[in-house]
Amino acid sequence: MSGIKTRAKNGVKKMDSGLRAWAKAHTNRFQLSFLVLLCLWLELSLHICDRGPVRYLIVYGFFAASLGCFLASFSALFKAKGRLIYTRAVSSLVTLVYLVEYVAKSILQTYYPASILDTAAGNKLYQFIGAILKAIALHIPQIIFIALPLIFLLVYGKYIYVEEASAAGEKDGEEPKKSRTAKKKSGKKRARAFCLLLAAFIALHLAGLASLKLPWKGDMVPGDLYRMDINYNEQVQQLGLFTMIRLDIKHMFVPADYGRDFDPSLLAAEPEPEPEPAREPSAELNPKFDEPKAEEPPEPAEPVIEPPQEPEPDPVDRSPNVMDLDLEGLSASTKSKDVKWLCDYFGAVEPTNKNEYTGMFKGYNVVFFTVEAFDACAVSEKYTPTLYKMMNEGFVFNNFYSALHFTSTSNGECQNMLGLYPKNGKPITMVRTGRLKTALPFTLAHQLAPLGYVNWGYHNNWDLYERSSSHPNMGYKWCFCSRGLNFEKTASGDLKWPQQDTFMIEDSVDDYLYGEEPFNVYYLTVSGHTPYSWNWVSSKYRDELADCEYSETTKAYIASVMEFDRAMQILLDKLEEAGKLENTLIVAAPDHIPYTDVDTIEELMGRELGTSAAAQAINEQALDLDVYRNGLIIWSASMKEPVTVDKVCCQVDILPTVSNLLGLEYDSRLLSGTDILSDSEGMVVFSSRCWRTDKGLYDRFKQEFTPAEGVEMSPEETEEYVERTKALAGYRLDCTNRIVENDFYKLLFPGE
Repeated sequence: MSGIKTRAKNGVKKMDSGLRAWAKAHTNRFQLSFLVLLCLWLELSLHICDRGPVRYLIVYGFFAASLGCFLASFSALFKAKGRLIYTRAVSSLVTLVYLVEYVAKSILQTYYPASILDTAAGNKLYQFIGAILKAIALHIPQIIFIALPLIFLLVYGKYIYVEEASAAGEKDGEEPKKSRTAKKKSGKKRARAFCLLLAAFIALHLAGLASLKLPWKGDMVPGDLYRMDINYNEQVQQLGLFTMIRLDIKHMFVPADYGRDFDPSLLAAEPEPEPEPAREPSAELNPKFDEPKAEEPPEPAEPVIEPPQEPEPDPVDRSPNVMDLDLEGLSASTKSKDVKWLCDYFGAVEPTNKNEYTGMFKGYNVVFFTVEAFDACAVSEKYTPTLYKMMNEGFVFNNFYSALHFTSTSNGECQNMLGLYPKNGKPITMVRTGRLKTALPFTLAHQLAPLGYVNWGYHNNWDLYERSSSHPNMGYKWCFCSRGLNFEKTASGDLKWPQQDTFMIEDSVDDYLYGEEPFNVYYLTVSGHTPYSWNWVSSKYRDELADCEYSETTKAYIASVMEFDRAMQILLDKLEEAGKLENTLIVAAPDHIPYTDVDTIEELMGRELGTSAAAQAINEQALDLDVYRNGLIIWSASMKEPVTVDKVCCQVDILPTVSNLLGLEYDSRLLSGTDILSDSEGMVVFSSRCWRTDKGLYDRFKQEFTPAEGVEMSPEETEEYVERTKALAGYRLDCTNRIVENDFYKLLFPGE
C-alpha cells in the first residue's frame, strides 16, 4: 500500500515538474496573452449567453483585444509572482463586471452603464434580493461558462506564472548568468509593455475602422452607435460591453450626438391628388343620347308641404390643437443647435385636430393609474370583474401597445405622464427632469392646477428613481412610504414586499375625496412586481384560482392583477359614497408588460410570441411585437355606451388624448404622442426603432415593411411612406433628450 502511495506521489511530482518546465518554456506567450484571451472570451461568451448577434464579432473582438492588450501591458512590468497576483486581481474584477451586467440584464432587460450606478444605489436594491438570487440561480450554467478562464487561472495559475526559462544552455534551477544584468531585464520588460500598448492602440483603431468603414446594413449600425449615448443593449451587441462602458464614461464629460439631423423635406405633407380636369361638353351630339327633345308644356305643380325642420346641431370644432408660439422666432434667435433642431422639427409637425370628443369630460375629477407590469390578457370577467367592466364599457382600444423601454417602470411613467418617449440610455429621463427642475407645462397636474384642481400622487414603495424630485416637479404633492403614505410592516418594522394596492387606496382617499376642489390624483402601484409567486399578497387569491388551469407562475401573476382589480373597486365605491363617481375620469395604463415573463404572456394569449431570453435582451428581432399588445382604460361612469377605437396607439398617446377629453389647451405638436381620438394616423415606436402604424409594420432589422390588412400601396408609394415614417419615428425618439437638457418648454413659456 505504501508503495502505491509513493508511486502516486512521485507521479504527481513528475506531472507538476513537467507543467512547470512546459510553462517556463512558454512563459511569455501564456502570461502576457492571458488577459487578452480573457477579454475576448468574456465578450464572446456574453454574446453567446445573451443570444447576441455574432456578425459583429470583428468589431467587439478588436475592442476586447484592445482592452486585453492594455491590461496586459502593466503585467509585463512585474516578475512572475507579482504578475500572477496582478492578473488574478484584474481578471477577477473584469469578470465580476461582466457577470454583474449579465445578471442585471436578465432582471432589468438592460445593461447598466456606470453613469447610473448612483440611481441603482438609491433604488434600495436589497428590496429585490429575491429577484436577484432567483436570476443567479437560474443562470448558474451561464455564469460558470462566462467565468471559466478566471476559474482556470485561480486553479492552475501557479503552473503558468513562473519565472521564464534562462537563456539557451541554462539548466532548470541554475542561477542566470551574470552577463544578464538587471538593467537588461528591466529594458526587456519595458519593451514588452510598449509592444502591448502599441497592440492595444492598433486593435482599437482597427475596431473603429471596422465600425465606420465596413458596409453594415440596417438603420442602426456600429458607426451610429459609437457616436451616441443611447441604446445600451445594442451598443453591447455590436460594440461590446467594454466599449459601452468606456463610451458611457466618456460621455459623462463629453456630450454625445443625440440623433440624426432634422430634414424638413422628410416630414413634408403627402401631396394631395390632383383633381381630374372637368370634361368639356362635346361639340357633336351623340345621335342616340344627345338628340334634343321637343319641349313639352310643364304640368302644373302640386303644392309641397315641407315638414318642420329640426335645428341643426352645432358643428364640431375641428380646429388644430395648437398654441400661439413663435417657433420660427426662437429658431432664428437661438445659438443652440439643439433648440434650433427642436423649433424646426416641431414647426414641421402636423398638429392633431379637435374632434367630437373634445371637452367630453371638462371639469371632471381625474384619477390616473400607472399599473406595475399590467397586461390586459390577464383581465377576465370571472377573476377581475371591475377591470373587465371598465375595459369594455369605456373607450375600447383594440390596438394599444406598451413597449419595453430603458429602465422599465421609470420610463413607462415618462410615456404615460409626459407624452414623450424616454431616452434609451442615461441619464434616465424622469430622474433628469427632477434634478434639472425641467419645465413640464403639459403634465396633467400643471395643466389642471390653474383651474383650481388639487394634485396628489402616491406610490406604495420607497423613493425609487428619485421620484421625490421628479414628481413634485410635475406638479404633484408626492407621497410614498413613510412620507405622507403609511405602509404595511413586518414584525420587525420593515416594509412588507410587495405592498397591497388595496391598502394604498384606503390609506389615501381621504386626502382628496371630501374637499370642495376638483382633484387630479396619480397612483403608481407595486403589487404586480416580479417575481410572480405566492407571496403574502397574491396568496389571498390562491383559493379563487384553484380551478384555473394555468401554471402556478401564471396564476400568481393573475393574482397580482386581481389585487389591483380589488383596489380599483374600492376606489369606485369610495367615489360613489362621496357622490363623485359620475364626474370622475379614470385612466389606467401599464408601465410595461410583465417584465420578461414571456411564457406567462404566451400562456394567457394562447400563442407563441418569442422567448423570455429575447425579451430579457429587448431583442425585438426575435420577438413577435404583439407581445407588447396591451390594454388601456379610459372610463367614466357617465359614459352611456362604449367607444371602440381600432387605431394603433401606445403610451405616449395617453396624455394628449386625456388633455383633449378634458378640453385643456395644449399644443399637439410639442409631444411625441398624438390624440388617439383625432383623425391623425396611429403609430407606436418600439425600443429597437421598429414601428407600427395603421398602414403596417416596419422591421428595421430586415428593413422590410409589411402592409396592414386591406392596405395597398405601389412600390414607389411604399418607399416614400417608409422613409418619411422612419424619419418621424427617429425624431420622436430623439427629441426628448433635447427637450430636457435644454429646458425647451421653458424657452417657449418664459413667463410661466
